[in-house]
Amino acid sequence: MSALLRVREKRAIAVDNAGSLPRAMRMRQSLAQFEEAFREEAAESIVRRERLRKEAAQRSRVRRVERTRKEGSFRFAFLTLAIVVTAVIVTVVMFETLAMLAGG
Repeated sequence: MSALLRVREKRAIAVDNAGSLPRAMRMRQSLAQFEEAFREEAAESIVRRERLRKEAAQRSRVRRVERTRKEGSFRFAFLTLAIVVTAVIVTVVMFETLAMLAGG
């Protein structure tokens, strides 16, 4: 339950008991309850902000790892293709050179 709802409930109870307290006393009690609710909300806000910051950092780490994995896969595929193409070119050139030397 949020702190503001608790203050409202306390106010509702205070209204029922309003006849028994002097007006100045009720005002001080109401301000104290409001300040307490404000402090509780501030504490909850700090906790919520910290949780959201941690979640954002975790998402960022996950995205970075995923991006690194994808880049690694792309680089591996490119390297494999480059090796195969180089092997094919070297083989073709070698046989062309051999044919020129043997025929010639």
